[in-house]
Amino acid sequence: MAVGAQLGPSGGEAGATGVLPRPDGAARPTRAKRPESKAGALVRETGTMVATSMEAMRLLVRPNFPWAELVDQCWFLARVTTIPLILISIPFGIVIALQVGSLLQQIGAQDQLGAAMVLAVVREQAPVATALLIAGAGGSAMCADLGSRRIRDEISAMEVMGVNPLHRLVLPRLLAASVVAVLLDGVVSVAGIGGGLFFGEQAIHVTSSSFFATFAELAQLADFWMALFKAAVFGFIAAMVACYKGLNAKGGPKGVGDAVNQAVVVTFVIAFFVNFVLTLIYFQFVPQKSI
Repeated sequence: MAVGAQLGPSGGEAGATGVLPRPDGAARPTRAKRPESKAGALVRETGTMVATSMEAMRLLVRPNFPWAELVDQCWFLARVTTIPLILISIPFGIVIALQVGSLLQQIGAQDQLGAAMVLAVVREQAPVATALLIAGAGGSAMCADLGSRRIRDEISAMEVMGVNPLHRLVLPRLLAASVVAVLLDGVVSVAGIGGGLFFGEQAIHVTSSSFFATFAELAQLADFWMALFKAAVFGFIAAMVACYKGLNAKGGPKGVGDAVNQAVVVTFVIAFFVNFVLTLIYFQFVPQKSI
């Protein structure tokens, strides 16, 4: 018998291709492994990201919490996202006021601009804009930082010294992104509503008193709490994806750049899907006001 040959069930040798003969003598072809689809790979990777983040959150009760790292990350995220968020929110509010105000002016209900602005800005624009900036500015920096540590073998050195990277690096970033996103949500709301008020006063001649008087006609306190919850979830998702991609970066500096690009894109996809799910649940369980 030739070296490396395999015996089939009937004792005969298998062919050079590795196909085992059947008892009747006919060849039994092996079943090729089907490649995993992109959707399946995304779902599997998302599950791995969630498992990694939950493992990091489990270490929250562990002693020696890295408070210095948490404060540094909070300050970094607030510093790189606050001004861009304000600059985005003001014109965004003006655009909403332009679209809604023109329609309200046609039906003679321009005094309801304030009610429409609260619904559009507080419910949707503020948490989504916060998520985009946290992912684009803060998340990309997190991913690049952890990715550079990975390719320089700093993460491996921490593991050799008995330091858990999830506790030392990932956990503070998850908490910082969630906390800063909640704080920035209020800033975005104020800036967006301010932009809408400015346009309403200058273009469709809405008084500030009528603008603020209609705030409570359609909006309710539950809208504000839901917006804060969305912002916290989106911030957590941005940090979760960024940390996972950074810790698993490979291939040198080019691999780090690819990981940053993937982190931003994946964060946007997951955040918008989660936004749809949370909004659907909110409308199902929270009664809405009507005029």
